[in-house]
Amino acid sequence: MLNANLEKALNKQINEEFYSSYLYLSMSAWFESKSLLGFANWMKLQSKEEYLHAEKFYNYVFTKGGQVTLAPIAQPKTEWKSVLDAFENTLDHERHITKCINDLVDLSLAEKDHATGAFLQWFVNEQVEEEANATKILDDLKMIGDNSYGIFMLDREMGTRKPETEAVAGKE
Repeated sequence: MLNANLEKALNKQINEEFYSSYLYLSMSAWFESKSLLGFANWMKLQSKEEYLHAEKFYNYVFTKGGQVTLAPIAQPKTEWKSVLDAFENTLDHERHITKCINDLVDLSLAEKDHATGAFLQWFVNEQVEEEANATKILDDLKMIGDNSYGIFMLDREMGTRKPETEAVAGKE
């Protein structure tokens, strides 16, 4: 059974994950409006992955006998100055999510809820990957600069991203 503090914090994280999905879908729409279909594809898949993360938290709360309480999702930004700006926002957002996950781990330790701590380790590892992916793309964009051919080539590369095969929304 989840204690009230952890249940509230996990519900907050469900909202954070749904917001992440919404933000990346907004970025996908912006990229699509700029005819950057590879970047749009990458962000759309990222949006779906974040939605699955929210479902993973959702399922966990119920597995532990808690109650899910959904909250309104804030409206995400809809415009960026450039591809670089969008990915700077992406990295900033992933760092925010990493802090949220770390705070949840700290709370699970304070509440001596080892099951929740173990559950959260998957997200700790996932955030390392999320930040590394955003950093790599950001580094590539900084190297390319304003070179439209470089953006064109990176857009093509981003379009090759495929959906994750792992069932991240499982009821682990």
